[in-house]
Amino acid sequence: MLAGTSFAATKKRHATKHYPSSSKSKQGTWGKTKGRRSNSVQPTHRSFQNAPSPERYKEIQQVLSDKGYFKGDVNGQWGPTSVDALRQFQSDQNLVADGKLGSLSLIALGLGPKRITAQQARPEQPQQHQ
Repeated sequence: MLAGTSFAATKKRHATKHYPSSSKSKQGTWGKTKGRRSNSVQPTHRSFQNAPSPERYKEIQQVLSDKGYFKGDVNGQWGPTSVDALRQFQSDQNLVADGKLGSLSLIALGLGPKRITAQQARPEQPQQHQ
């Protein structure tokens, strides 16, 4: 050891981070006071998505039909033929071929989420003639 240098001064401290448990049974949350973990248990909330309307199903069937996947009547009724067509499309797009209408499948079909743009939300103003 060097003269005048103590062992405590040369010892490196390793910073450790403590994260909440990832177990599924009980999960604690971080408390707001002094970085201590709170023992409260947070309820598990599942979000459920509403089923698409018949008009939306018809729109999806039409795109699948235009792409050559759906061979049935474009009628807005989602059945086994529609699911099979979607599965084949998903497989060809290297998506999980589960037949479910997830966001990635809708985006791949060109039918991403419906959003209102500022121009669509603004009512048209009559043009003033000068």
